[in-house]
Amino acid sequence: MSKKNKIKYYVVWVGQNPGIYDNWKDCQLQVAGFPNAQYKSFKSLEAAQLAFNESAKEHIIKQKGPRKSKPTYLDFAEEIIADSISVDAACSSSTKLMEYQGVDTMTKEEIFKMGPFQGGTNNVGEFLALVHALAYLKKNNDTQKVVYSDSRTAMAWVRNKFVKTTMKQTASNKILFDLIKRGESWLKNNDYKTKILKWDTERWGEIPADFGRK
Repeated sequence: MSKKNKIKYYVVWVGQNPGIYDNWKDCQLQVAGFPNAQYKSFKSLEAAQLAFNESAKEHIIKQKGPRKSKPTYLDFAEEIIADSISVDAACSSSTKLMEYQGVDTMTKEEIFKMGPFQGGTNNVGEFLALVHALAYLKKNNDTQKVVYSDSRTAMAWVRNKFVKTTMKQTASNKILFDLIKRGESWLKNNDYKTKILKWDTERWGEIPADFGRK
């Protein structure tokens, strides 16, 4: 089963309508803005059914313990636009390999993933991820979704339709320069209605598309 087809089940113990939901959007409707909402995701329906018949304490309070200093984006679900794609890139300082991806913001389900590419930079990856997301949504005639990015540099490059990078071209990273040119060309030759929004890392924690290598 591909990552796109994986289903999570959400148990809502305290919310508008307590129960079990098979998608985040329906779960979010029950808990967003509800005082002291209690909910959690499970990988199988059986696990969710067992949990729903038990106290929320057994699955939330006991497991979480003291509140972590760093927030998770689910703590701010009412502020984040659920119908969105989050993008991010990662570049290894040791191998110089770069890759980027786009995921569903609320479920973290992979929508696209590219790389690894040799001799890239994180900002270049962030730019390519943004253009990839914009092109993906335009191809699918989706004008409702927004795109989240945590890179102000990449967002500026997209606005200016020009990549101002100090990355030096070599034989090993020529493909990246080709992709940059294609990205710039796409931006100059395509209109799009998709909004690009800055992910508030300081408040919401790491963007859902983060590769988790920090």
